[in-house]
Amino acid sequence: MTLTLTVTLPVTTGCNYCEDARGELAARADLGELELNVVSIDSEQGRALQATHRPSMFPLTLVDGKPFSVGRLPRRKLDRALARTEAH
Repeated sequence: MTLTLTVTLPVTTGCNYCEDARGELAARADLGELELNVVSIDSEQGRALQATHRPSMFPLTLVDGKPFSVGRLPRRKLDRALARTEAH
């Protein structure tokens, strides 16, 4: 049984880090490494995530519903999380 990480990415407009994270995560989703859910911060779900997690900057990256990072996506940290998932 293969477990897949579910990554939720609340994004806002005009955010370079958001676009960078979206591109990286979309490429990994295309490879089947993870499931990606991009959420506009202006949506009801986005506002709820912002109220719950109160990120200091964007994007807020959640993995399996838990805070993973804010700001620039830490690719090595993501690689480690994916490796742990593959090991199970």
